[in-house]
Amino acid sequence: MAAELKTIREVIVVEGRYDKNALAQAVNATIIETSGFGVFSDKEKLALLRRLAKKRGLVILTDSDKAGFFIRGRLRGMLDYHDVKHAYIPDVEGREKRKLLPSKEGKLGVEGMKPEVILMALERAGATFEDESQKTVSKALISKTDMYTAGLSGSADCAHRRRELLERLDLPKRLSANSFLDVLNALYTRDEFFEQLIEKTHEK
Repeated sequence: MAAELKTIREVIVVEGRYDKNALAQAVNATIIETSGFGVFSDKEKLALLRRLAKKRGLVILTDSDKAGFFIRGRLRGMLDYHDVKHAYIPDVEGREKRKLLPSKEGKLGVEGMKPEVILMALERAGATFEDESQKTVSKALISKTDMYTAGLSGSADCAHRRRELLERLDLPKRLSANSFLDVLNALYTRDEFFEQLIEKTHEK
């Protein structure tokens, strides 16, 4: 039986989807991708990161190459440093399995790190790990079933309903259903989801 993943309070920011996959094997957390340098021209995503930073705090975890440090440095200047922590992976030479050639600098990125290395990096950054006692009193999460009940998935007009709610909440319109669920759980309780968001939407 696989060990239960440790839960982190902060939202973790990574460069791409393969990094996100690696993080998901190491911890239970809300993970947001920058899409590489794309985040700098995406005003909606930057606004979302600032909002998540204020609500939950952020941990930035980028590759240890030149591009990773550039992204980290730019984000450092764009976000309130009081709400941001920085996690660093070690310099490890190698090539990710999915790639034919190593990176220009010959280093493994976040996607190539083992779960225990990622955990150590997050611990050193001061990420907030929830212990068992905290979990017992933690908020009830919004589930995929709740999304279906609210008409935000599994129905003919669910995409339209999601876009309307995303617009009302000032969230990026391109969020997928799964990413939307992650962000909702980072920003709202389950009660707030039904009482303040869904009920008000149906009243219109």
